[in-house]
Order: sequence, then C-alpha cells, then structure tokens
Amino acid sequence: MLRRRAALAALPVLALPAVLAGCSTDDGAADGTLEVLASFYPLQYVAEQVGGDLVTVSNLTPPAAEPHDLELSPAQVREIGTADLVVYSSGFQTAVDEAVATQAPEHVVDTSDVVTLEKHPGTPTDEDAAADHLEEELDEHADEGGDGHDHAAEGAMDPHFWLDPTRVIDVGHAVAASLGEADPEHAAMYAENARALEKSLKDLDGEFDAGLQECASRTLVTSHEAFGYLAERYDLQQVGIVGLDPEAEPSPARLREVGAIVEENDVSTIFTETLTSPKVAETLANDIGVTTAVLDPLEGLSEDAAEAGDDYVSVMQDNLAALTEGLQCS
Repeated sequence: MLRRRAALAALPVLALPAVLAGCSTDDGAADGTLEVLASFYPLQYVAEQVGGDLVTVSNLTPPAAEPHDLELSPAQVREIGTADLVVYSSGFQTAVDEAVATQAPEHVVDTSDVVTLEKHPGTPTDEDAAADHLEEELDEHADEGGDGHDHAAEGAMDPHFWLDPTRVIDVGHAVAASLGEADPEHAAMYAENARALEKSLKDLDGEFDAGLQECASRTLVTSHEAFGYLAERYDLQQVGIVGLDPEAEPSPARLREVGAIVEENDVSTIFTETLTSPKVAETLANDIGVTTAVLDPLEGLSEDAAEAGDDYVSVMQDNLAALTEGLQCS
C-alpha cells in the first residue's frame, strides 16, 4: 500500500486526535481549545489540520457509520448550538441541516457555499426513464401548442467533492477564516496551517496525476457513483452499477449494461467500496470473469484505519494504489 505521510510533516502545528463522535466537548473547553464539530470525516480532517493543537475536533458521524443515514442525539444537537465552529455540507445529512437551522451556531462553514458542486452523468434509473418519457410527451404537447415547460426531474448534485483533493483546498481556507473570527489572537496561525494543508493536497493531486497518466483502461467501474469528481479530475470515465444512492438496487437491465461496458472496454477490475456491501459487484465480476478491488469513498474513517494511524491522505494514497493496479497504469 502507498503510505506517503511525509507530506503531512510540512504542517506547522500537529493536530490532536479527534474526539469520538457523540462525546462531550467539555474537555475541549476546559483545556482552552476551541470546540469544533465536523459532520463527517473529510471535514474533521480539514478542521484538525487547520486548527492544530488550538482546537478539539469532534466528528458527529461515528466511525464506520454511513453518514447519509446519520441521526443525532439530543446532546449532539445541543453541542451544535454551543460549538465554537461547525463544519458541515448542507444537503448531505438531513439531521445536521436541521440541527444547524434550529441551533444557529455563531460560526459555521457550509462547504456547499465554498465548493461548487456538480451533476455528473448518472446511472439510468426507473425514475430517469419515466422522466425522459414524460419529457418526450411534453415536447409533443408543446409542438401542439402546450406550455413547453420541462417538468422532468433534475439529477441530484454529487456531494463527494473531497475525492478531488484540489477541491478541499478552499474548504481549508474557509475553516481558517472562521477559526480566525472565533479566535483572532491566532488567526495568522490558522491561515498558515491552511496554506500548509493546501501544499499537502497539491502534492497528493500531483501523485494522482502522475500515477493515472498512462493506464490500459480509463473506464472506472464502481459499485456506486461516488467517484465522479475523482474521475473528472484525472480523466477517467466513471460507470456506476448504481447511482449516488449506495443502497439502491440495480435492475437486471443495468447489470447487463455494465457487463457489456466492462467487456467492450477491456475492464479488468470492478471496484467495490468500504461501508457498503460488495455482494452485487462481486457477483457481477464473477459472472463476467474480472476481479474486484476496494476503493474508499472516505465518507467515514473505519475503526481499523483510525487504529492504524491512517488519515485522509494515506487512505487516498491507498485508493491510488488500487486504481493504478486495477486500471493497469504504468
């Protein structure tokens, strides 16, 4: 596995270990650090790197939990109101959106206001087919004098921006600015840490760019479409067995379609994920005679990874190792 942690050594302030999700941040207040709440792991990582030993960061999503389905305890909801800073992504976790709206913390970084989210070409669904059919009917109606308005359902924005490391850079600077407002005495240090994080992320981007430059296949077949930003950044074509919802079930027609894409593009590996069942992808791979490998969408850090001392950079480097082998890159 690739584990180039040297990039992190450039950070001028060492980050404290994260407080486990759901734990009280009273200890953070007692030791004089700022209390920061992050709604899921990549935002926790950014807050730790930017805040260093001046902050105590708690992750609202427990280790190895699916962040989409997060439910907050009453204590966590109260903590959102009293935290010195809350970092979250609106539209990604309904429970957090509601708690931020009701508790109105003084300092908030909403990454949806920092990073421009995109719609990536999605996996066809029954709803998509119905929408296309409706749109065709409306077009015919417009030709006959109807209003011509497009009532077809729009695709959802892809929230997984952190799988392109360059998109995390602006989040780091936004966190530094908010921490500086909460703690003006150390504003320059937060800004310095954000610049160090930017360098680390640019180095990581360079590793991906070099590692994925020459590959036998540029077709990235995944169990669900979490890797659109990564594919866009490094000139890959993502093909998801299912769309953005990892709990969705693919239709038999979709499985046949993905199988045909695999065979037509000489794909040797279908990528499964941490946190979700690999069964469907493994069955498809077995049926068409290809292998599987694991990618981590980094929505959460597994307990094993945390115990091993892994973090955002090292897990992304592990992803790169899996990609270079699975896509047969030289």
